[in-house]
Amino acid sequence: MSSVPLSILDLAAVGRDESVAESFAGSVRLARAAERGGYKRIWYAEHHNISSIASSATAVLIAHIAAHTETIRVGAGGVMLPNHSPLVIAEQFGTLATLHPDRIDLGLGRAPGSDQATARALRRAPGAAERFPDDVVELQGLLGDESPLPGIRAIPGRGTHVPLYILGSSLFGAQLAAALGLPYAFASHFAPQALHDAIGLYREQFKPSSRLERPYVIAGVGAIAAETEEAAAEQLEATRRLRAKALFSRGDRRLSDDEVEAVLQSPQAAVVDEMLTYTAIGTPDQAAAYLYRFQQQTGADELITVHYADTADARVRSVELLAGVALASA
Repeated sequence: MSSVPLSILDLAAVGRDESVAESFAGSVRLARAAERGGYKRIWYAEHHNISSIASSATAVLIAHIAAHTETIRVGAGGVMLPNHSPLVIAEQFGTLATLHPDRIDLGLGRAPGSDQATARALRRAPGAAERFPDDVVELQGLLGDESPLPGIRAIPGRGTHVPLYILGSSLFGAQLAAALGLPYAFASHFAPQALHDAIGLYREQFKPSSRLERPYVIAGVGAIAAETEEAAAEQLEATRRLRAKALFSRGDRRLSDDEVEAVLQSPQAAVVDEMLTYTAIGTPDQAAAYLYRFQQQTGADELITVHYADTADARVRSVELLAGVALASA
């Protein structure tokens, strides 16, 4: 396991009895624990209008985390580019890269990061997703030495060459990453169905670029490491309940505990459990062994773990425990 880089996707989760401020404080603690433990990078994802996720202002949170750490790479996993102009993102991440040289990553996705009503509130233009490939190329140029737009420069941004990653949960992202010669990160931690097909397609169609000579695959995988199997099982059940509430609540109408229990006792539970298909659960040794098998099955060049728990303390502890085994000899 130590030969494969291990990273973290932190959703800045807001626990049941936690405030957003407490979530941010927990994310700082988690990032520091990851840095001490030897994780390669920690990413934050752009989501909107989801009460249990506080990473909506992704670049701002990245700046906060980078300022409270020293060596670990920090970035977006990812920014939903159709929600923004490439110039604005180039300026934001050019600023981050200037403040924190050689530490900033920029993962890019094309989904809204929320529901359609929220997409409209974001002023996301109709057809924005169809322009995603062109916007990625434009953004890459704005972060390079020669702007693709006459008379327009990203300041800061130009010449920073912030590394780009294409994120995906379908074959589309795999094809785009392959065509552009960029690293590809697959979201198997919540959309497991196309994992092997997407990775295979990416490797098959990959075209070397100035950025990357050979395919580079990052695979997302859930993680719940605890001192005992029983404690890990409790966190898994808490995660299932949180997922059910997030998936089946509608607007301001949140499911009650009894309604969540009813969902988990119904066929709808299959939707929740499918999202958790690839999850390392158990004691540190058990979780590390699962990650080793997962990496062998996928051939991933890097694993990015999403630590599931109902409190910040439990997430930080999971990060520490897994690092103590999976990264001990790194």
